[in-house]
Amino acid sequence: MQQPFTLYELNALVKKSVSQGLPDEYWLQAELNDVRVHGGHCYLEFVQKDPRGNSLIAKARGTIWANVFGMLKPYFEETTGQSFASNIKVLVQVRVEFHELYGYSLTVCDIDPAYTLGDMAMRRREILKQLEEEGVLTLNKELEMPVLPQRIAVISSATAAGYGDFSHQLVSNPHGFYFQPELFPAIMQGENTEKTILAALEKIMQREEEFDVVVIIRGGGATSDLSGFDTYLLAAACAQFPLPIITGIGHERDDTVLDAVSHTRVKTPTAAAEYLVNRVGEAAGRLYTLTKQLERGAYNRLTQERTLLQMLATQIPAIVHQRMSKEQYALTSLKKELTTGVKALLVHKKYQLELLAQRIKDASPELLLKRGYSITLLNGKAVTSATQVHEGDVITTRLAVGEIHSKVEK
Repeated sequence: MQQPFTLYELNALVKKSVSQGLPDEYWLQAELNDVRVHGGHCYLEFVQKDPRGNSLIAKARGTIWANVFGMLKPYFEETTGQSFASNIKVLVQVRVEFHELYGYSLTVCDIDPAYTLGDMAMRRREILKQLEEEGVLTLNKELEMPVLPQRIAVISSATAAGYGDFSHQLVSNPHGFYFQPELFPAIMQGENTEKTILAALEKIMQREEEFDVVVIIRGGGATSDLSGFDTYLLAAACAQFPLPIITGIGHERDDTVLDAVSHTRVKTPTAAAEYLVNRVGEAAGRLYTLTKQLERGAYNRLTQERTLLQMLATQIPAIVHQRMSKEQYALTSLKKELTTGVKALLVHKKYQLELLAQRIKDASPELLLKRGYSITLLNGKAVTSATQVHEGDVITTRLAVGEIHSKVEK
């Protein structure tokens, strides 16, 4: 049986084997996990996930000593605009080490930010592609920007310098335009960026009718804290938001995903305020132009009408004389027609009277008496029935010539 090793001896043998078998420095592609800084040193884990199931398939402990980390971190963050933190993919140069007490670890010597930039860009492209496939990528851009965007829902940190700049620019605009901004506080850097901005958007959605636009601004923070604006959930919510969204996140590097889906992207919070002031200014300019056009139109119309009125005034005497002549001729004609009509009417009425007179004459009692008829009267009234007289009554019979008085016997 071989002489057994102590644990320390076996670990020392492993250390020697690792040192001899892997003496060089190696470039490693991995994802950062559990990044912690203590005493200037950075302690972390390198992990690799199964692309099919996202489960871990490899893991190694890593260390970046303070003398390296002090230079590596600012170089990486300034180049990528990304915080050196967990859940990002990196390309690092490492040295493989094994310690008798602490075991296997990787010591970082250098980093290539270009690899992370490529991964970040690819992740942004994947998010934008997914939004495009879902048909929502340009929905917010297609909204019509209000002519007077004065009621503004602002998403920002209440203590951010950018928010103060934005508010001051609105209030002190040189034209004296009125704006009504309302702050919906959110954390604009770090792990809670996405969650707090989504919560602010939800509150604004509940009062949608009270606002014209949404402004998301961030100022004074490091460019390494922009990763919170490159998430699918935040991009999808902003792309489908029913109000136009203006972003002024305060950086001039590549646009974030949020910038890509928002209605309007400006560089800084101050630029966002200037955009709103200019928008209202354009409307005021159009209103001023229309006012001047209305004034000129009214003046020209009044001038035309005054000229027309003067021209008509000079024509009135001639028109009155012409009208009076015309009416006098018409009156003369009517007089002639009236005279002729009256004469004709009188002739007609005279003829009708003569006919009536003849009829009356033909129906007169005297004419009937001359024809041999007689009239019997009782007490001066005509007797038309024998029942009207009685025995002893004296009746008068009137003839054409004379009267006969009789006494009724039977």
